Amino acid sequence: MDVETRLQLIKGVGEEIVTEEELRSLLETKAHPVAYDGFEPSGLAHLPFGVFRPLLLKDLTKAGIHFKLWLADWFAWINNKMGGDLDSIRKVGEYFIEVWKAAGVDTKKVDFLWASDAMSDKEYWKKVVQIAKVTTVHRATRALTIMGRKEGEMKETAQYFYPMMQCADIFHLEADITQLGLDQRRVCMLAREVGPELKLWKPVVVSHHMLEGLQGIKEPEGYETNKEIDVAISSKMSKSKPQTAIFVHDSPEEIARKIGGAFCEPKNVANNPMLDYSKHIIFRGFKTMHVERPKKFGGPLEYESFAQLEKDFAEGKLHPLDLKNAVSSQLNQLIAPVRQHFEKNNKARTLYEFVKSQDVTR
Repeated sequence: MDVETRLQLIKGVGEEIVTEEELRSLLETKAHPVAYDGFEPSGLAHLPFGVFRPLLLKDLTKAGIHFKLWLADWFAWINNKMGGDLDSIRKVGEYFIEVWKAAGVDTKKVDFLWASDAMSDKEYWKKVVQIAKVTTVHRATRALTIMGRKEGEMKETAQYFYPMMQCADIFHLEADITQLGLDQRRVCMLAREVGPELKLWKPVVVSHHMLEGLQGIKEPEGYETNKEIDVAISSKMSKSKPQTAIFVHDSPEEIARKIGGAFCEPKNVANNPMLDYSKHIIFRGFKTMHVERPKKFGGPLEYESFAQLEKDFAEGKLHPLDLKNAVSSQLNQLIAPVRQHFEKNNKARTLYEFVKSQDVTR
């Protein structure tokens, strides 16, 4: 595959790339650059994690990227997830791996790695301290929002380790590319700042889209100074807010019920989670989007592009209920293999029951 084709695949994933020129140069010099993303084991798998992320990985690995999925168990501990119990966090991480496998993540092209395995490495902690020594307290405080918390919510000194450790992860894993959500942008930019200062490298930042919650767009909550990014973070689908999320274990009926109650204002294309899922999931997972309609309302529709779907909705040619039914149907097709894996596989089902029984803390 030529460089231009690989570049286009990665650009299809990255909502923001810092910088495209550096990415192109990287692809020209490396056949298999390393990219990483980190995940706190912190609850049941929702749409962004169990469906969207595997679809992105498929395109990235097709572009020749070797991906490292970092199971950030110590980070979840610092962030007080699962009541701060490391054994419970570890089990949730094992459940995460089952989700990814069931969703079709190619285990030959992706590494599953645990943060706890690096904690006995003196070189890892040396990087953490080196990064901390060239990072001001103000800069570290601003980066704390990567934990999903605003600056005023921080209460423990341990939380200041978090951005320093995550920045160290990038270099510990020898990542050429940081491929995380836009909500992790601050630590990725920190890595670009400190890398050259520590005679390391400047990673390319490829930040992917954050799916909207079922409630639609929310007002900024103070996570970012950039208002557009702050709105995206504030509005994202979160598993800690189950009323706004779709989970991979939801039944077809539950998915239909949740979608039925989602925000979907007629002709509104700027604030519409149904269009968001159509663009970023359905048209990524399927060649077309099928809309089933009674003949008296115009009959079935088959969309070959998101642009045409968006145009019809904006012009009132596509009713919100028909759009919702189509989204519900095709999301269910993507979720079904994951749901079925946890119904049929004993190990997976045991892990699911454990995670389901836990109190999910924000």
